[in-house]
Amino acid sequence: MKKKRSKGGEGAVLSSLSGTGKVLNYIGMAVICFISLFPVIWVFISSLKADPMAEPGFTLPSQICLDGYVGVFRDMHIMRYFFNSFKVAGLSVIFSIIIISMSAYVVARMDFKLKPLISALLMSTLFIPATAMTFPVYNLVNKLHINDSHAGLVLIYTCSGIAVSFMVIRNYFATIPKELEEAARIDGCTYFQTFAKIMFPLVIPGVLTLAIFHLMQNWNDLLYPLMMTSSTRMRTLSAGLALFVGEHATTYYGPQLAGALLSVLPLLVIYIFFQKYFIASVATSGMKD
Repeated sequence: MKKKRSKGGEGAVLSSLSGTGKVLNYIGMAVICFISLFPVIWVFISSLKADPMAEPGFTLPSQICLDGYVGVFRDMHIMRYFFNSFKVAGLSVIFSIIIISMSAYVVARMDFKLKPLISALLMSTLFIPATAMTFPVYNLVNKLHINDSHAGLVLIYTCSGIAVSFMVIRNYFATIPKELEEAARIDGCTYFQTFAKIMFPLVIPGVLTLAIFHLMQNWNDLLYPLMMTSSTRMRTLSAGLALFVGEHATTYYGPQLAGALLSVLPLLVIYIFFQKYFIASVATSGMKD
């Protein structure tokens, strides 16, 4: 049956509100934005102070000082940590999206005997606590001799969170009319060509949304980088920043705050550039028969 977007939406909801309702709606959104941005604003203001402990609280600096940013580049090796985080998070996202999208397409569009079993096994992983997997993962990485390497982290992140992403992408594929596949087959396309040229482009909003979520999760993860890496050249940004803060717990506050702020900026920029795909993904979820 042909899909169509549900009528209404945010614009219709706002237009149906009275003048007082619109004012309250905007006030509520402003409060939510302020609460969400307050920590980032506080860290930014404090990072510009010569001594954040001498000028505590949400106050403007008496004199703008950039020593914290100079110190974080000079003493923390932050550029190396940035490169490591981009490398590990980026490669793991690419590999996981390839595996998830192809497997979700097969399960959503093809019929075979083991289909219910595969879906059940994937869903069962949702009931396993992440902490319960810590020792098995550590043991596996050691036996593969890829501990203290980016390959070990990429392997871990590629295999993490597969079940939820699989369900989301599978549901995207399930909503696509079968007539598109039939037309591709008539034109002589193979299964892989149908997937790559016809089906995959139609689920790109959902794929990119999941890719950004995976990137955020991998970028911010602290447990596995601390557990799996021991050398400075292999540490990611989260691990490097955590160890730097631990070494200077009661001093050197400027670089700590500057490093925390810089670690947030890449994800913020990525979200700004790809936010349209979030909107497209939400709009697609509002489609119905």
